[in-house]
Amino acid sequence: MNKDDLQRVVVCPGSFDPITEGHLDVIRRASQMFDKVYVAIAEDPGKVPMFSVAERMEMAGEACADLPNVEVDSLPGLVVEYARQRRAVALVKGLRAVSDFDREMQMAWMNRQLAPQIYTVFLVPHPDYAFLSSSLVKEVAGRGGDVSRFVPASVLDRLQDKLGCR
Repeated sequence: MNKDDLQRVVVCPGSFDPITEGHLDVIRRASQMFDKVYVAIAEDPGKVPMFSVAERMEMAGEACADLPNVEVDSLPGLVVEYARQRRAVALVKGLRAVSDFDREMQMAWMNRQLAPQIYTVFLVPHPDYAFLSSSLVKEVAGRGGDVSRFVPASVLDRLQDKLGCR
């Protein structure tokens, strides 16, 4: 196989509960830099999700429908094992603020120990989304705030249905 025949495959892992415009900013840019992007929806044992994995996959699939080289999938175990199965060269993570740095670096170092051939690439989101998190979106929406500019319209509908604030 010729080196030019190889695809540059990456995995964008996360809980995406729900997917936000900040997530999409990182995913869109990754889709421009790499041949194939897997958006891997993970269960996070440290969090109680608002949406099931199936719901999150559906929302992410709708939000990424215009990106032909992006595929949404579930992440059942370790992200590096998933990345190996997909023959990914890297994990792509958004890095919003200094508060993210410590946790993301710990994960990147552990992943590097488990799979030295898989790199971690950090992308800084657009400044409009530098503060944005799914948790913050849920909190603001739950208190009646307008989060329409921070999530896709289909996500907003589901969020409002889930919170009973229509």
